[in-house]
Amino acid sequence: MINEFDTIAAIATAVSNAGIGIIRISGSEAMEILVKIFEPYNKKADVYQLENHRIYYGNIKDGEEVVDECIVLIMKGPHSYTKEDVVEIDCHGGVTVVYKVLNLVLKNGARAAEPGEFTKRAFLNGRIDLSQAEAVMDLIDSKNEMARKNSMTQLKGGLSDKIKQLREEIIYQIAFIESALDDPEHYSLDGFPEKLLEEDKKWITIAKEMLDSYDNGRIIAEGIRTCIVGKPNAGKSSFLNALLGEERAIVTDIAGTTRDTLEESVTIDGITLNIVDTAGIRDTEDIGVERAKKEIESADLILFLMDTSVQISEEDIEILQRIRDKKKIILLNKSDKATEESGFEQSALKEYISEETPVISISAKYGDGIDNFIMELKNMMFHGRIDVNQEVYITNARHKDALAKTYESLECVERSIEAGMPEDFFTIDLMNAYEKLGLIIGESVEEDLVNEIFSKFCTGK
Repeated sequence: MINEFDTIAAIATAVSNAGIGIIRISGSEAMEILVKIFEPYNKKADVYQLENHRIYYGNIKDGEEVVDECIVLIMKGPHSYTKEDVVEIDCHGGVTVVYKVLNLVLKNGARAAEPGEFTKRAFLNGRIDLSQAEAVMDLIDSKNEMARKNSMTQLKGGLSDKIKQLREEIIYQIAFIESALDDPEHYSLDGFPEKLLEEDKKWITIAKEMLDSYDNGRIIAEGIRTCIVGKPNAGKSSFLNALLGEERAIVTDIAGTTRDTLEESVTIDGITLNIVDTAGIRDTEDIGVERAKKEIESADLILFLMDTSVQISEEDIEILQRIRDKKKIILLNKSDKATEESGFEQSALKEYISEETPVISISAKYGDGIDNFIMELKNMMFHGRIDVNQEVYITNARHKDALAKTYESLECVERSIEAGMPEDFFTIDLMNAYEKLGLIIGESVEEDLVNEIFSKFCTGK
């Protein structure tokens, strides 16, 4: 039976042969457990009297048997990650050693921690709110520098502060309406709708800005779902290798070598591309080709490689028509082989692409034009302006959903005011907005949702 007041323990580092392994203990009995298994180098020292936020050297013992030399870090509540008494044992990192120490801790009174239970306790004990707790996992999972910075901004309260400020302003207006309705002699609502409308429009703008940041935020956190397409032998795999800096895809001079989709991830200047290198699209029932067509539909960005050493073909035209409404970059490959005699006419593309569609000449084989592609990529996906040091980007679908409902409620308030509705109508939608914002930081969230969120964490965190 799981009890939230149990003292818990888990391995907080990767379980492998390493220089160090950390066992984390949290709860009211953390020090009692330490007394049973830790012998300080100074054997006269009383473990109960060891000072807070100090590191001590000694032995972990199972009775008279020395299990390992270690150092112990003591962080007594409330000045710890969980706001409970926390002990961390830093022992040698061998798998056998780490598990031996953990089992010894469990034998002496601790319970094995559930995934994310340390961070869950930090949330339940009020050290961090729910959005900050989720930022911890985002930080662990960050795929690039921009994702790391955005996660740190949220962990420090960048998103929480905005949400809390909005909630404070909204609840103030709700309280004023309720007070005026209950005590009209002392609180007047004359001119109040006009003032509330001004405030409401400000809140709508803030909510909209946060909502609009989700697309960039998702790209920062998850990467850009990128599909490389082109007819057989256009150089798609060579281009992928040029981005990866290594030969992860099979590159040959035989058309149609890539028979299925090949997925890779590469980070360029802080932007992660989740690249799908597809089979060459051609008139065939090949399964790989069918998958390629499906990938085009789900991609955030299409990179269409065209072979400029030959004339534009019907296959090229078919692809252009298929990606007409998709965000795309046209890459004119094999520029090193292109000649006037090749018959490739770039002007023919105008019928199928807009003036805003980037068209870049490259040689995947020699790496020419790759820098121009990267520059265009950043301008296209982030409109040339993204700064994770200055802004908070929404990266969590749960947060986006709550903000969308907040936005809808605030718009309802605006319509009610403009329609001249009674003031008590305003409070219904204002309270809805207040509660939806509370879901983001965990002020009004069900226990099942909390458990679901923390179940996605790694054990030991």
